[in-house]
Amino acid sequence: MHWMTTSEPHRAAAGRRLLAILLAAASAGTASTAQAAFLSGEVLDSAANVVAWIVLIFVPIIVIVLFWLVHVLPEKIAHKKHHPQFAAIKTLCLLSLVFGGLLWPIAWLWAYTKPVGYKMAYGTDKHEDYFLENEEKLRANELSDEDLLRLRSELDGMRAGGKLPSHLERLHGEVAARSAERAAKAQVERSA
Repeated sequence: MHWMTTSEPHRAAAGRRLLAILLAAASAGTASTAQAAFLSGEVLDSAANVVAWIVLIFVPIIVIVLFWLVHVLPEKIAHKKHHPQFAAIKTLCLLSLVFGGLLWPIAWLWAYTKPVGYKMAYGTDKHEDYFLENEEKLRANELSDEDLLRLRSELDGMRAGGKLPSHLERLHGEVAARSAERAAKAQVERSA
């Protein structure tokens, strides 16, 4: 480094800058014209019209379908959870469509709530469909022991709270008979 003076590094940097400028100028002179699209003229106009019509027709349909699917989501959740106030939640979802989605958060929260007052009044927090589905499973012998016990305790609680409707009274009898049957079978298996 003793052979270089302080001005020589500045000259080297200036030389590199000059070389970069010359290379940039040479490459700018050889650049071809850029094109924004591979189409031109009438073909470009026709393609733009087709894309515009597709967007004008299909995007609103897709947006409406997505809006509808989101708005019926609380209804689907309430149905899946066998919420006893399913019909009211469904109605609130439809009203939410009319009022621009303002009622939707209420329907969402309602679908996830435990209907404590309903259970105190009726002895269950399940919709009628829950019992119909379990009745079908019971007759097809598809209920596990755990599900059978849960169903029996639900029906016992409802029975203790008041008189059961005739179809649920019949289901209660079938569940009690099936429970006794399974208990006897388990007793025989344990003794063997």
